[in-house]
Amino acid sequence: MRVRRSPGTRRAVAARTPRAVRLALACVPGLAAVVGLVLCADGIGHGRAVPPNPVAARPVTLHAAARPHIVPRSAWLDALSRHAQPPPRYDDKVVAVFVHHTDSPNGYACADAPRIIRYLYAGQTGARDWDDIGYNFLVDRCGTVYEGRAGGVDRPVTGAHTQGFNHRTAGIAAIGTFTAGAEVPPAMTRAIAALAAWKLGLADVDPRTTARLVSSNSLSRYRSGATATLPTLAGHRDGYMTSCPGAALFLELPFIRKEAARLQGRPQDSHETPLTSTGTP
Repeated sequence: MRVRRSPGTRRAVAARTPRAVRLALACVPGLAAVVGLVLCADGIGHGRAVPPNPVAARPVTLHAAARPHIVPRSAWLDALSRHAQPPPRYDDKVVAVFVHHTDSPNGYACADAPRIIRYLYAGQTGARDWDDIGYNFLVDRCGTVYEGRAGGVDRPVTGAHTQGFNHRTAGIAAIGTFTAGAEVPPAMTRAIAALAAWKLGLADVDPRTTARLVSSNSLSRYRSGATATLPTLAGHRDGYMTSCPGAALFLELPFIRKEAARLQGRPQDSHETPLTSTGTP
């Protein structure tokens, strides 16, 4: 940075010259030091360097993924169907994702997905008396992602999807039933991977690793207060006694993890063999 004198009188130059100029160069943490430099200008524009001051750099997410298109709640929830509910609850961040299936028919037209989600919402807020739909997101067979639980898709909303492990996690539900022998559409698995890559990337979490989660309910696979080490991108049955998300979708999780890591820009381990989805169009 250079501060130059402009043509004109000494008084005019002094009037135009800043009394203090700060130059802060913030580099990516871990790659280079954060450098601060202060130049103090005198009355006629001559600068002198003074010792650098520490500069607080903003946290940089090193492995962020692009946010996929997410259809808002207003596309499936109208005023007549809306259930009275308390304000959303939040955690500090999302460190794991649980994948579910909705246990509903598979042969639907994707244009009917909003109606199906509205039906699921009615069942959970009606017969089950929940305050909102439990899943944070839902994905249809065409790969369209829908906002589920209220509170903001980019915020760590506390869901109601995995007994004992709703805190610091997000629930993604595949619309359909994916038990053994069912076909999992590739568009769906890739959409789940893209969504998980983005959501976990907000906290720079690798989808291929594990997370330490504390159970809040003894009805889960772990007693209340116990710390469980679970996949960062897990199936519902990893945390609760259930067959969800179905055997067919559960088999897709290794592909989803690696695809999500790829979308985050993480290098593939040298010993890993590239995976492909086993689903068929």
